Amino acid sequence: MTSALVWFRRDLRTFDHAALFHALKAHDQVYCAFVFDSTILDPLPRSDRRIAFILCAVEEVAEDLRRMGGALIILQGDPCDEIPQLAARLGVHAVYANRDYEPMALQRDAVVKANIRRLASAEFYLFKDQVIFECDEVLTQQGTPFSVFTPYKNAWLKRLTSYYLQAYPVERYAANLAIPDAVPSAPTLSELGFVPTDLADLTLPTGMRGGRSLFLAFTERLDHYASDRDFPAANGTSSLSAHLRFGTVSIRQLAGYAQSQPGRGAATWLSELIWRDFYQMILWHYPHVVTQAFKSAMNTLVWDDAPDLMGAWQQGKTGYPLVDAAMRQLMHTGFMHNRLRMVTASFLTKDLGVDWRWGEKWFAEKLLDFDLAANNGGWQWAASTGCDVQPWFRIFNPVTQSEKFDPHGDFIRRYVPELSSIPKQFIHAPWKMNTSQQAACGILMGRDYPLPVVDHAVARERTLQRFSTVRK
Repeated sequence: MTSALVWFRRDLRTFDHAALFHALKAHDQVYCAFVFDSTILDPLPRSDRRIAFILCAVEEVAEDLRRMGGALIILQGDPCDEIPQLAARLGVHAVYANRDYEPMALQRDAVVKANIRRLASAEFYLFKDQVIFECDEVLTQQGTPFSVFTPYKNAWLKRLTSYYLQAYPVERYAANLAIPDAVPSAPTLSELGFVPTDLADLTLPTGMRGGRSLFLAFTERLDHYASDRDFPAANGTSSLSAHLRFGTVSIRQLAGYAQSQPGRGAATWLSELIWRDFYQMILWHYPHVVTQAFKSAMNTLVWDDAPDLMGAWQQGKTGYPLVDAAMRQLMHTGFMHNRLRMVTASFLTKDLGVDWRWGEKWFAEKLLDFDLAANNGGWQWAASTGCDVQPWFRIFNPVTQSEKFDPHGDFIRRYVPELSSIPKQFIHAPWKMNTSQQAACGILMGRDYPLPVVDHAVARERTLQRFSTVRK
């Protein structure tokens, strides 16, 4: 008889799970484990919402494995030590996990592999699970990585066949799940060192059941996705980003459904899923993007040292209502609508002149669905420093964006309640009201709501000048 250990990571589900399937199919006894990684958790704020989300997902995985006849061994510590030591204690012949493409994860896995061989005399196998196409599976005709999305997408679609969308039938081999002699219970948030969180604060359902409920609800709205997705006050998106990030849903199931449905809504959603693969591919081929601009010339940009402006942006007090509503949504919920991620990132870099890396870092701390590849790609796109960039001379006007995508101000009023009495004609630029109009609304600009921290027209000219020095 042979045995194996499956290490769950950003794949917190028991269905259509590549590593779990391959382990169950190849071995007579399969143990399962999850590690609350202290190297990741220790630097986080003690109120980080993501830990509550992960804990709920881990508990559901443990519950489902018990239903299937197995168990989840839950550990705390550095996985470079915990996984090899567990493999040695269990006496397994191999450890299985799904591949992670982030530079630090690649370094971690190299250490884990060496330690597994040294301590347990076992092999370490990795599988593709969080993307449809990984690394160098989609290349140009010259065999080089793509750096522009549209040709990548066309090549991605051309290569796609049903083979890449097939689910892994885990339950078929569930009889091979094994239970160790002792199974530690899941820790509480307090035991992990985090502030207990009311699940209602997460604003979305958790775990596999939560992901499935969101997916099923979205299928009813899919036909309208292309037309509704840019309007933050509408329920137009899938709300599945955090579930994709932590693997409580299967990317194969989602992409397969999108590919099978007719209409512009499904095609647009599939395109958004392809963006995920694109940015993971960029990160794998060009790991320097974590700290530097994709295009080396853009590293010569001189950004402003403006901590006061950065603070106003973080707190949602810039005087631009849509920007402030978006930033407050992020603070209150851990989520930000995708259109608003572009607007706020453009505002920080193009209006305030602040280095994109500071904004990326803030999003990394606050977003429930934070994903290094997508976050980095989105910020470099907005800042015009990345691969598939927004042209440097195209600068979002925060007032125009507000008028176009929140025309009645519904989203603004939801997150900036001090503007709730402002009429539609002024909701996007309330500083344009005269004193009598302000009094009629019961608000005084500069006291009850800040005046704009910058003049967009002036900031735009400064940005054009900033980029003109490096664009060649």
